[in-house]
Amino acid sequence: MTRYEALHSILRRLPERDLALFTTGMISREAFDIRDRPENFYMIGSMGLLTSLGLGLALQAPTRTVWVIEGDGSALMSLGTVPLIAAYRPANLIHVVLDNEAYESTGGQPTISGTVDLAALAQAAGYTLVRRVNDERDLDAALDEALARRALMFLLAKVSGRADDGLGRVSLTPEALTERFSQALRQAASANHNAAAEPVSPC
Repeated sequence: MTRYEALHSILRRLPERDLALFTTGMISREAFDIRDRPENFYMIGSMGLLTSLGLGLALQAPTRTVWVIEGDGSALMSLGTVPLIAAYRPANLIHVVLDNEAYESTGGQPTISGTVDLAALAQAAGYTLVRRVNDERDLDAALDEALARRALMFLLAKVSGRADDGLGRVSLTPEALTERFSQALRQAASANHNAAAEPVSPC
């Protein structure tokens, strides 16, 4: 299973209201190519900080499911956030690590994820659900579970493959991306507020 195939499986199943955060580099570029949407946030730079952003967003928007989708290099840079997430245990957070055992965006240098079990670390930290997958069938099963259950999940997907040579970059500036994502959050919050304020018709 390539990283692109894994991202395609995730993005084609992603519910419209769900918020999806993608780490810097090739994961953001491939996700933008597969299915761009206002509810997607692409981290342009700031490697390793996506989990902190995802945790804060999950706590501030408890009615929305938040997907944090990063690579093994990014996950290894922010290991301290893993027990922090587990301590807060947001039931609306799904943490996905696409592990190709390499820093692809900087030249393909190997990471240490071939000998460090990131799923075992998440398990030890206290994530409610921890799943490890190696192919598309198992990934689809794990995604079914993630969508059916409201629980903090860590999903480690072992992937292969390099990005296509012609893969484009995220065409939005950081400022435009931030404004678009913020607008999607404001519109959802307004819709929820209006729905809650509607009077209930008598029977």
